[in-house]
Amino acid sequence: MTIRVAIAGARGKMGTEAVHTVMNNSEMELVAVLDYKEVGNTLAETNLFPASYTAPIYIDLEKLHSETKPDVLVDLTTPEFVYEHTKQALDLKIRPVVGTTGFSDEQLDELTALSKDSKIGCIIAPNFAVGAVLMMKFAEQAAKYLPDIEIIEMHHDQKLDAPSGTAMKTAHLISQERPIHEQGHVREKETIPGARGANYDGMRIHSVRLPGLVAHQQVLLGGDGQLLTLRHDSFNRGSFMSGVVLSIKTVMDKEELIYGLEHIID
Repeated sequence: MTIRVAIAGARGKMGTEAVHTVMNNSEMELVAVLDYKEVGNTLAETNLFPASYTAPIYIDLEKLHSETKPDVLVDLTTPEFVYEHTKQALDLKIRPVVGTTGFSDEQLDELTALSKDSKIGCIIAPNFAVGAVLMMKFAEQAAKYLPDIEIIEMHHDQKLDAPSGTAMKTAHLISQERPIHEQGHVREKETIPGARGANYDGMRIHSVRLPGLVAHQQVLLGGDGQLLTLRHDSFNRGSFMSGVVLSIKTVMDKEELIYGLEHIID
């Protein structure tokens, strides 16, 4: 069966890569694109894609659904739009695959309940890179033995949220193995507010934003006389596409929300 795919955010850097990936996958068909403004009737008319890319562009998800009937909506937009897109997709019985971060805990709880009640699969992946997911899993395991931890995440300077979804997901996984405790000297004082980074159950998360970066993270685990460093680097957005393809295929067989690619990697 060919999977009918719609993409939200096709003109962005991740979205552009996803369009080419779906178009070149024999098991998938790109049936439509969702945009927030009128940029042409088809992808080809945006002048960003070849003339053969004739998928229609919509600014209304309900109309997109009624006219093209996608099985999956891949959302690679921004935190400003992604929650409403995901909620509406579930209401329309479209399976969301979401690569955008920035959901609140309350929003995730609501979407989880909606997915479960409707029995429509949904995958939200803070990071589609398989190597990044392995880094998170290794950090979770290592935290049992080295519970003093700092996370440094580094992204391009156009990223909207900080800390990144990957850093937050990493911290959440670690917290399941690490007893909550404050790190550093008991009388430690920041001479410049924020110097020690964000505080997550006593762990510290530091966000770097610079041009030239794509997506990078290291987890530092310290112990007496030793330091374990786990690091992952994405040098281009092609690194995320294997996870996008895996998520599109996997969500077709799910009836609940899955948060994190680690839950669908054997």
